[in-house]
Amino acid sequence: MFLERAASRAQRKGWIEVICGSMFSGKTEELIRRLRRAEFAKQKVEIFKPGVDTRYDEVLVVSHDSNRIRSTPVPSSSNLLLLAAGIEVVGIDEAQFFDDGLPSVCEQLANSGVRVIAAGLDMDFQGRPFGPMPQLMAISEFTTKVHAICMHCGELATFSHRTTKSQELVLLGETESYVPLCRGCFNAARAVPTGNP
Repeated sequence: MFLERAASRAQRKGWIEVICGSMFSGKTEELIRRLRRAEFAKQKVEIFKPGVDTRYDEVLVVSHDSNRIRSTPVPSSSNLLLLAAGIEVVGIDEAQFFDDGLPSVCEQLANSGVRVIAAGLDMDFQGRPFGPMPQLMAISEFTTKVHAICMHCGELATFSHRTTKSQELVLLGETESYVPLCRGCFNAARAVPTGNP
């Protein structure tokens, strides 16, 4: 049995999974769920996050539901190749904040037999494709789009509306800076200037 399992791991095939959606849609929760299942199956798992994401913790990846898993913060996607040696399942949180090299790195990992699970915002606060996410979604074998609930009308939300005037692309924040909205409410909100500086 052990030899069969070792042989199957030596011949395993890698792939890329992407979990995307708006803020408050459960992306990180789903990432943690998949990684915990892999750990339960005794697979070697490592999760990475961009070094800029320190909202909840320097090292832990924390979901809005307060689920947490230990991670390794990295300054760039190239670090993943060095740090993922011998790992069977690689998790990547906040993938939108990584550099444009992330899709190539994920492909290299998948081609070497690693299961790669990347979670991130598919659109920025202006409703435009965010960072390396579009390319990751294009090259992935599996893409799961999760939804929040619109804070204005209760429909499914796919947009992250910024409630402050900042025009910075990267503005780390939570409920004080963003609300999830459906398409209609997002378009209506974008037509009205925000009230907070």
